[in-house]
Amino acid sequence: MDMKTAVIGYPRIGTLRELKFASEKYFRNEITEEELKETAAQLKKSRWERQKRSKIDQISSNDFSYYDMTLDAAVMFGIIPERYKELKLSELDTYFAMARGYQGQAGDVKALAMKKWFNTNYHYLVPEVEDDTKIALSGYKFIDEYEEAKSLGIETKPVITGAYTLLKLCRFTGQKGINYFVEDVKAAYKQTLAECNKHGIEWVQFDEPSLVKDMDENDIELFRGIYEEILKEKGQCKVLIQTYFGDVRDVYDVLVKLPSDGIGLDFIEGTKTKELIKNNGFPKDKLLFAGLVNGKNIWKNHYARTLDTIEELKNAGINVVLSTSCSLLHVPYTIKNETKLDKKYLAYFAFAEEKLDELSELKKLAEDENYKGKNEFIENKELFEADRSCTDENVRKRLENVKDSDYIRLPERTKRQALQRQVLGLKNFPTTTIGSFPQTIDVKKNRTAFKKGEITLLQYKEFNKKKIKECIEFQEEIGLDVLVHGEYERNDMVEYFGESLAGFLFTEKAWVQSYGTRCVKPPIIWGDVYREKPITVEWSVYAEEIADKPVKGMLTGPVTILNWSFPREDIHIKESIAQIALAIRDEVLDLEKNGIKIIQIDEAALREKLPLRKSDWNSQYLDFAIPAFRLVHSGVKPETQIHTHMCYSEFTDIIPAIDDMDADVITFEASRSDLLILDALKKYDFKTEVGPGVYDIHSPRVPSVDELVEVIQKMRKKILDDKLWINPDCGLKTRGEKETKESLINMVRAAKIIQNM
Repeated sequence: MDMKTAVIGYPRIGTLRELKFASEKYFRNEITEEELKETAAQLKKSRWERQKRSKIDQISSNDFSYYDMTLDAAVMFGIIPERYKELKLSELDTYFAMARGYQGQAGDVKALAMKKWFNTNYHYLVPEVEDDTKIALSGYKFIDEYEEAKSLGIETKPVITGAYTLLKLCRFTGQKGINYFVEDVKAAYKQTLAECNKHGIEWVQFDEPSLVKDMDENDIELFRGIYEEILKEKGQCKVLIQTYFGDVRDVYDVLVKLPSDGIGLDFIEGTKTKELIKNNGFPKDKLLFAGLVNGKNIWKNHYARTLDTIEELKNAGINVVLSTSCSLLHVPYTIKNETKLDKKYLAYFAFAEEKLDELSELKKLAEDENYKGKNEFIENKELFEADRSCTDENVRKRLENVKDSDYIRLPERTKRQALQRQVLGLKNFPTTTIGSFPQTIDVKKNRTAFKKGEITLLQYKEFNKKKIKECIEFQEEIGLDVLVHGEYERNDMVEYFGESLAGFLFTEKAWVQSYGTRCVKPPIIWGDVYREKPITVEWSVYAEEIADKPVKGMLTGPVTILNWSFPREDIHIKESIAQIALAIRDEVLDLEKNGIKIIQIDEAALREKLPLRKSDWNSQYLDFAIPAFRLVHSGVKPETQIHTHMCYSEFTDIIPAIDDMDADVITFEASRSDLLILDALKKYDFKTEVGPGVYDIHSPRVPSVDELVEVIQKMRKKILDDKLWINPDCGLKTRGEKETKESLINMVRAAKIIQNM
C-alpha cells in the first residue's frame, strides 16, 4: 500500500491576514456580510488548492472559521445561550455576539468566556450549556464546506470537534451537568454521520484532544459509551478519531478497540505514543495517522528520525498515514514572505506551506528503499549536522554561578506589602490598568515611518513622549491611583523585548492567530539569550518624571517571552527560560535604580506550556518556571512593589504555584469566566494582593458604573479589602480610544463608590 499524507487543519487568517482585516471592516459596518463571505470563500479556495498542489492525500475542510472552531461546533449543535437568541440578530451577527459581546439597539450582552486552547497560545470560546439547551444538529457548515471544496474538484475530510471533547469543553451553567446531555450529544453526532453518508463523504475527522489529558474511569466510560453508540451509524463514511498535544495513555486500549477506521496519534508531544504502540500493538484494520511533522513549531523536520519511526511502524505491520502532529493553525503561512532574514536562518525553518512540502518529500522518501542516497535526505541530514553557532559562553557561565539564594526575595511578602502601602500611599481598592493603551492609527504610522527611515529617531521619540504625556494626563484626570505610560513604543509585548535581547530572530509577515482577529508575530529564539542594552528605562523614567502618582515599569516575564516565541529545539526550555530570566532581571534592577517604585513583570502565558497531565506539572515545568520568575525580581528592595499579570487560562488548579511566584500583586483576566477564580483564591488562602479584571477588554462594550459596582462587591466576598485591586482584565492595546476612556471612567467611579461606602 502506498503511504498517504494528511493535514489535521490549516491556518485560516490568510497569508497577509485578509480575514482579520475583512472581519474588522465588517464589525465597523464598512463591508456587507456578502463581501465578508466572499473573502472567506477566496481564502478557503487558496487553502485547499495549496494543499492539493503539495499532493496531500487527505485535505481538511470545515477547519475554516470566522472566529473559532469550538464556537463553530457550539453553533453547529445548537448550543446558543438564550441571551444571544433574544437579540434577534442575523445568524452571523449572533455568532459574533457570542464571540465579542454586543452592545447596540438590539440589547447588551457579554461575550462567552474565553480560555487557552490546551497548551497553546490560541484561545477558544467556551460553549455555554443552559438547563433548557436542546443539543441537536442544527448547522450544516461542515457539509457546505465539503461541497464547496468538491465544486473545485477537491475531495476533503470534514473536521468536527469530537463529542467527548465538546462535552468536556462546555460550561454547564444550570443545575443539569454533563451526564444529562450525553444522550442528546450521541443523537446529534449520529445525525452528523448520517449527513456525511447522505453526501457521499468518504472520511470525517472527529478531533478529540481531550483524550491526551488525565482521564479517570468515569471519563473513559463516557468516551467509550459515546463512540460505541455513534459509530454504529458511520455507514460507508470512514471515521478518524484524531488526538493531538500529547499521548492517550489512559484510554489507548479503549480507543484501539472502537470500530473507527483511523486513529490520529501525536508523536511530537506524545511522549509515550511509541511505547503505547510497542507494548500494546495497533489494529491491522485501522489506519494510524502518525503525527510526525510538528504543527506547533517552525523548525524543519529531522528526516532521519522521522523515517526511522515510519520504518519501525511499517515493520510492525501498521498501515501508516503521515500527518502533522496537530493543526497547522499554530504556525505562520509561509517563509516566502520573509525577505529580510538571511538565507542561513531561513534554511532551518518550515512554516505551514513548507510543512506540506515536507509531508510530500517524506512520503516519497519512505516509499524508496534507497532514500538515504536521495538529495532531499542528504541535504536535510547535512542541515542537522551543521554547527549553528548559537551558543555564548558568558551566558553559560552566568547561569552556572546562580545561587539558591538568588531565587529568594527578602523580607517575606506580608512585611513587604505593609511597607509598600506606606511608601506608595495606597488606600484600599487602588485602581490601575494592565499596561497598554490603544494603539491608534497615528501610533502605528509613527512606528512604521521610523522603521522605514522616513523620520529620525528624535522625531520618533518626541511623538511617543507626546502620547505618553497625554496618557498620563488622562489617567490623572480621571483619578487612577497607579499609572502606566501606555506602551506606545511597543509593537508587541514579546517582540519588543526580543529586539533588545541577543539570540532572537524576527519575521516580517509570519502572523499566527491568537483568537478571532487578534494575530501575533512570534519571535524565533535562535541562540543563547542576554540583554544587549536597557529596554524600557527611558520611557518609564520620562513617565515617572511628569506624573504626580506612581507609574508602573512594564516588562514581559521570561516564561511568557519563551512561550510566545518559537523556542529552540536543541536545548531544554528550562535553560532557555533561565537565560531570559537573567536578562529581564538586569532590566528590573535598572528600573529600580532609576527611581521606578512599581514594576510589573507580565507572565500572561504562564500556563501555556504546563503539561496537560498533572503528574508532569512539577518536574517538567513548574519546578523551573516558577523559580525563573523569582530570579527576575529577587534582587529588588523591599519597598519596590512587584506586579505580574496573567491572561485567560485555567488557573484555579495551580493557584499555590502562582502564589509561590512571590509577586506582591497579581492581576488576572477573569471577567469572562464570571470570576470563578475567586473561589480558588479563597480556598488556598492566596497571599498575593490581587486584581481580578472587573471588565472584559476583548469586547467593545462599555460596562456601566452599576455593573462594575456589582462586580467589585462580588469580589469583596472572596478577597479582603486590603488585598483587592481594581483594574480591567487585560491591556487596552486592541481597543478604541472612545470605549477605553468611557470604560475606565466608569471603573474609577465604581471604585470610588466602594471606597466611600
